[in-house]
Order: sequence, then structure tokens, then C-alpha cells
Amino acid sequence: MLNNINWSDNRSYRTGSDNEPLEFYLNGLNNSSSIDLLLGYFSSSVINILSLGFAKFIHSGGVLRLVINNILSEQDKNAILIGQEGGGLPFDLRDIRKLKSSLDDYGTHFFQCISYLIYQERIQIKIVSPKGRKGIVHYKSGTFSDGVNIIGFKASCNFTAYGLLENLEEIETFLSWDDPRSKRRISDQKDYFENIFLGNSEIVNYLNVEEVEIAVRNEFGCPNIHELLIQEEELLAKKKSITNPNINKVINALLIDYSNLSREPRFPYPSGPRAYQKDAYTEWVNNGYKGVFAMATGTGKTITSLNCLLNEYHDSDNRKSYKAVIVVPTIALVEQWKVECNKFNFRNIICVSSRTNWDEDLSFFNTASKLIDPSFIIIVTYASLTKSKFKNHFKKLPVSTLFIADEAHNLGSPNILKMLKDIHLNKRIGLSATPERKYDDSGNKALNDFFNDKPPYIVSFTMKMALEMKWLCSYEYYPHIVNLSNVEQTEYAKISKQLMSFFDPKTGTYKKNKIVERLLLKRKRVIHKATNKLNVFKDVLKSEFQKRGNLKYTLVYVPEGLEPDYSQFDDDIVKDDEDVRLINEYTRAVSDTDNFTMVNQFTSDSDDRSEILEEFEKGNIHVLTSMKCLDEGVDVPRSDLAIFCASTGNPRQFIQRRGRVLRLHDHKTHATIHDLVVIPNNNSDISSYEMERNLVKTELIRVSDFASLAINKTQTYSELKEVLNYYNLNLNDFQDK
Repeated sequence: MLNNINWSDNRSYRTGSDNEPLEFYLNGLNNSSSIDLLLGYFSSSVINILSLGFAKFIHSGGVLRLVINNILSEQDKNAILIGQEGGGLPFDLRDIRKLKSSLDDYGTHFFQCISYLIYQERIQIKIVSPKGRKGIVHYKSGTFSDGVNIIGFKASCNFTAYGLLENLEEIETFLSWDDPRSKRRISDQKDYFENIFLGNSEIVNYLNVEEVEIAVRNEFGCPNIHELLIQEEELLAKKKSITNPNINKVINALLIDYSNLSREPRFPYPSGPRAYQKDAYTEWVNNGYKGVFAMATGTGKTITSLNCLLNEYHDSDNRKSYKAVIVVPTIALVEQWKVECNKFNFRNIICVSSRTNWDEDLSFFNTASKLIDPSFIIIVTYASLTKSKFKNHFKKLPVSTLFIADEAHNLGSPNILKMLKDIHLNKRIGLSATPERKYDDSGNKALNDFFNDKPPYIVSFTMKMALEMKWLCSYEYYPHIVNLSNVEQTEYAKISKQLMSFFDPKTGTYKKNKIVERLLLKRKRVIHKATNKLNVFKDVLKSEFQKRGNLKYTLVYVPEGLEPDYSQFDDDIVKDDEDVRLINEYTRAVSDTDNFTMVNQFTSDSDDRSEILEEFEKGNIHVLTSMKCLDEGVDVPRSDLAIFCASTGNPRQFIQRRGRVLRLHDHKTHATIHDLVVIPNNNSDISSYEMERNLVKTELIRVSDFASLAINKTQTYSELKEVLNYYNLNLNDFQDK
């Protein structure tokens, strides 16, 4: 606050005295939220001289309003023009390190920053000239305000680098808390400024920046014009040799503030959190600091949850510290969450997985918490969460530590479910596009109890909502019917016949039995790895290549084996020989489509997956083939074509995979999804018809969901017409189920 500063006892500042004009401006910048300056000559070089103070002022939300005369340097005129036209340097003004670096530069970067500050209306400028007179505007006064207290001043020096560093100048100040006379002077000065700034003054002409006269040596007779014409670089070098003890004291205090602010967490985007992300925090707090964020892939689950951690930090006493445990399925997601945490400027991030050495770091922060209350974030895989080694550290964490479960449905797996009762952290957020576990009522109840939530959940943001808000791109959806081969159909029919004795046609369900589980898994594998998929896949590749002229930015999900159990493994499940054969076969099919198509497998065995994704983004790798690595959490926003060859029957996987390809990117207008749908051949055995019909219904729930949100919905119905007629089904019947 301005009234906490030791201002000059006699309220004046003079060059060569103990109280220099530079000290006054630095203290004013460091403690103000708004500054109004009524000036004559102005040069942005003074912002460079005061860069440390200006960085703090802008970072803290300060707004500078200037009234200046119509004579500027060419660089300043161009900076104003660019700023008014919407140009400049697009970075977050709350990133004080980048801001100070830009203001210290006084090169191209500096003027880009000034333009951006003008564009963001953090520097507002009115250019004026005297009305009916030959002279120039030559004011040298202003006010600093912290929202409560105000300091007014009148100066002899222009607001230029030359005026602050070269001339012998003085400033007279008056403080709003000093006496009634000072208050009246400030009030009069503010009224006078507002009258001019708001365009109401009748003694000045208001000019556009195009009307500015660029300062050219010897063009003007005014003796002060050389302030705008000297070599700025030579002058600015002098700020490094300032030795006044009072100024150095202010600078050192500013450096301490700068150091603290540079470590301060912040929301990563200048626009701030979206309305629904703010609402999510409110709903979470109102629900006892517990809840599920059921949000479609691509709608910002990660940012929404980290914003809760940020708000908790801001709301805590004196912003002491933040602590969080973030649980994720895979090692790839550990790295991705670390990147997102860094965007928030969160520090001390400890990554825990089967591939990292983490115990010493975690042990240090747990011990330090008893002494100095440090901030830290632990990102741990589900597989490591269950290990005794991690549990020993986990149980020592303060109860106020925020627990975030990414892809929270994984908490319902039997291996993790039994430890939920021992999780002592009271603040909990579950994240998932599909929180409910299919066919697992007990697991769902345990999760609902753990997060004190249930459908429709405290935060629910569907893919339909995201598409309508244009936060995901629109898409075309093409299902392709794949029939079983004769051998596969025989095997399928044999298994189905065995299952008949366990099937209840009234409820459409199977009796719970280990034999049933084994038979269903066996039959599922027949569907997963149907050999006719490969031929249909080749046809899709050929068709898309002919239409597009290339296969750039394509994701291929290859038929796979078992679904991953992330409570056991924090990377892809180890592939068997059949999996290796399949991914090689499908990768080869891509290469055979065109000799110039570059295809890469994206698996747990890939040496540098981040480099592969980067090359895919650049278009140097055209197609990625994968089984599960492109499922939960991996971002590939440039992808605009996806081919789903896997038929897992798990709706969660397809929803996540759809979300991967629907993420927005500057260079795509919409996405295309091809889905290989395996349907058993028409069976003459009437006794198994109802069982087969229920299986087809399960498969078509996904197809119906995909089709309902696609921009080519009617084409989907025609493709499935024969199957729908045979089983007496209607896709519309599956909506919202």
C-alpha cells in the first residue's frame, strides 16, 4: 500500500539529493494498481528504465493511462499503431519472468511487449495537441493509486529516459492521507485528468496516432526534442551504474518481490478459467470438497482440477503452500500431468512410477512438512499407488492434501478398491469422461461413496455440450460391417451354444459364473481379432487416400488382446505374439497403400514416444498405429482421421478414442472416424436369436452414440439398415441410454 512507504519527508525529490526522482517512480509503481499521467513528451524508454517496477505493476493487474503530446519516436508510434490494431506479443502478462525479460530488452521484443500492453488496454494512451495554439502539450504531472490511497505529483522532468537520467529535475508530491489541502489538490488534479482523458476537454485537439509527428533531428525548434533523438542504448546503459543507496534499496526490495512473484502459481491462460471451471470449484467446495468431474475428453478436466488446487492455495491463510496427490493410469500420463502442472507454475513435482527413483524426494518433503510446510505435487500411477513402498510415504501426508484421481473409474478395480477406506486425504476430485464402471454395481457404489457423489455428478460436461460450444471439432462417422470368416463363425457359434445354458432371455443377462466369464472372454477374442477386419481396413485406407491424396494425421487402433489393468501395470500390458503379429500386419497394410506414406508404431516399446508425437504433429510421420498407448490422456490434436479396428466392446475406450481425434487444432476443420463393427453372421439357430440380438444391441449402443453426434448421421443408418432389420432394432431406441 502507498501509505506504507517512507516517502520523502519534505515530499519533494531532486536530482543529486538523497531522494531521487527515480526512487519516487519505482516506489509508486511497486505499490499502485492504477497510474494516470498527464505528460508532454513521452518515450517508452522510461518503461525500460523502470522495467522492474513496471513488471511488478503490470503483473499485479495495474493499468497505466497516459495523455501525451503529438511528438513521438518512430518506434513508439509504430508500437501504438500495432497495439491498436491488435498485434503484439501474445503471452500471459501474469508471467512476470517473461514480462520483465521483455521490458529489459529494449529491442524488437520490447516494442512487441509495449504493443501487447496497449492491445490488452493495460497501457491506454490519448494523444492531444493545444486547440487554437502553436505550442505543444507540456504537462508533467500525475497520480498513483492503490485503490484506497492516492499520491499526486507535479514534476519538472518529462517522462523519458533522458528526463530521469540526464537532467537535473525535481518532483513535488502530495499524499491523500497527509492533510485536507493535499486531498483537494489530488481531487482537482484527478478531475482535470479525467476531463481530458475521457475526451471532454475543449482546450485540446484529440489526434489519431497517424497524425503523430515523428521526431526527426532538427525538425522542431523545441529545445527538449533531443530527449527523443539520442541513442537510447547508450542512455539505458546508465541505469546499470546507479549507486544512490535509496534507489538501490527500492530495487533490492523489488527484486525480492519479483523472485517471490516468479514462483507464484497462476492460471496458465490470460483469459482465466472458463465459467464452468469456476462453477466446478464452487460446486466442489459446496459438496464438502469432494466430487466427480464427469467431463468429455477434450473439455479440460486436467485444468479444471488444477484450478481447484490453485483456488485452494489462494484461499489459504497467507498463501502458505499447496499439496496434491494426482493418480494416473500410465507413465505417459505422469509426464503429461507434469507439463500441465508446470503451466500453472506449480513447483516441486515428484513423479512416481515403475520407471522413476522417487522415494528420497518424497521422504524429504514429508519430513520438511513437519518443519516448514513446503509446497509439492506427487504424480503417481495407479500401479505404484498400491505398492507398500509408496503407501508408507502416502499415509504421512497431511489430511488437507488434495487427492485427484485421473480416469477415476480405475479406482474401482478390485486391487485398488480395497485400499480406498485407508485413504485419509479429505479433499478429493475424481476425473473421468465415463465415471461409471460397466456391470460393476459394487464398484460404482464404492466410488460414489468415496467422492460423496453420484450421477449426474456435481460437474457434468458431455461431448454433445462440448461440440455445441465448439470446444471439440465436428466429425463424420462411418461404421463398416465386418462379418466373421467361416472358421470364426463356427467357433463363435460353438461358444454361443455353450453360453445358452447360462442365458436368461427374460432379463437379457447371463448368470454370474466363472465358466460364463471364461466363455464370454473367449468369444470376445473371436470378435476382437476377426480376420476380415484387415480387408475392410485396407479398403478404408485406399478410399481415404484417393479422397485426400495422402494419409497424413491418421490414427489407427489395431485389434488387441486383453484390456489393461492399470492397478497392476503403469504402461501397456505386455503384448503376446499374436498382438505383435497383428500390429505388424496392420502397419504393413498402411505402408502398402502408398510408398511415400510414413507410418510408425506407437507402443510401450517405442524408444521416444514424445519425439514420435512431435514428428506426427509436424507431418513427417503420417500414420500412427497403436493398441492402447493412444487411449487415456495422450494428446494428438493434429489428428483428423481415425480408424477403429479394435472391437473391445468397452464404451469407455471408444469414447476416449473419439475424444483424441476431436481435439481442436488450427489446421483442421473437422475429423473423420471409421469404425469396424463386427456382427455375427445371420444364424439359422432360432434358439440363440435373442442372445445374439442382445449382443448386437450392446455393440450398437456405441454406434448409435457416435452417429447421433456426427454431421453425417443419415449415412450411418443406411449402412446398418440390413443388420437393424434382421434383429428388429432401431438406432433411435439407443439414444441417451
